[in-house]
Amino acid sequence: MSKQIFTTAVALKYEEGCAPRVTAKGDDDLANEIIRIAREANVPLYENPELVGLLAQIELGDEIPETLYRVIAEIIAFAYYLQGKVPAGYQAK
Repeated sequence: MSKQIFTTAVALKYEEGCAPRVTAKGDDDLANEIIRIAREANVPLYENPELVGLLAQIELGDEIPETLYRVIAEIIAFAYYLQGKVPAGYQAK
């Protein structure tokens, strides 16, 4: 008996001055396609099943709720760091 693995993926888009928005989400084949496209575009991926479960409940195009701002901000900041980017107006000390 083989164990079936289900994949879920959620893509967010962040533009300065706005809360991140859900731009894509899906399960199984669609999730794998979202992940493939992200990898091809060198978009950093973050795996967290609990967070994905919360984000998957948000409608496409909607902003994330305020309760998720901090965790998503930390993930975005780390993704910026990995890519050698800094937010506009940020000056390292």
